Amino acid sequence: MDLTPTPSQTVGPYLHLGLTDARSVSRMASDGAKGERVWLTFRVLDGNGVAVPDAMIELWQADSEGNYVHGEGGADGGAFGGFGRLATAEDGRCTFETIRPGCVSGPTETVQAPHINVSILGRGILKRLSTRVYFAGEPANAADPILALVPENRRSTLLAQPDPARSGNWIFDVHLRGEEETVFFDV
Repeated sequence: MDLTPTPSQTVGPYLHLGLTDARSVSRMASDGAKGERVWLTFRVLDGNGVAVPDAMIELWQADSEGNYVHGEGGADGGAFGGFGRLATAEDGRCTFETIRPGCVSGPTETVQAPHINVSILGRGILKRLSTRVYFAGEPANAADPILALVPENRRSTLLAQPDPARSGNWIFDVHLRGEEETVFFDV
């Protein structure tokens, strides 16, 4: 008997059909939310540096005081929900309006630097990819216990960079593969 492998079928692109059109959440913080307002632009790139136009990004983050929203209604009277979901456009980008999170209590009485939890889904990705966005220049990054688990030469893949063209805007590139591959966590 000769067993010849057959080509695999990629997953998607179905994300736009039920998860991103009517259920998109780009504005995670409305005008009444406490904290520093930021715009976080993601750019998803494949192993060759080509934009991925059909990925989906989901965010979950703490509020400006380092507390996660639990249950319905959100924080600050509903002005901050802590969750966002967007599909990438043809150029592989999507932008969230949110607030800069505060430091979060970590394991064994440690404190985690301000960060945003990220899930990436897309065609050919059979299991969601999980990573974090930290903010470049944040003093608390040096003592973050999770960031310390990442080899020093790879930590830059987890840092959003300030956009020199627009105050309050941060840019985070997600490299799915290759030499600049973003650090993904096994959660």
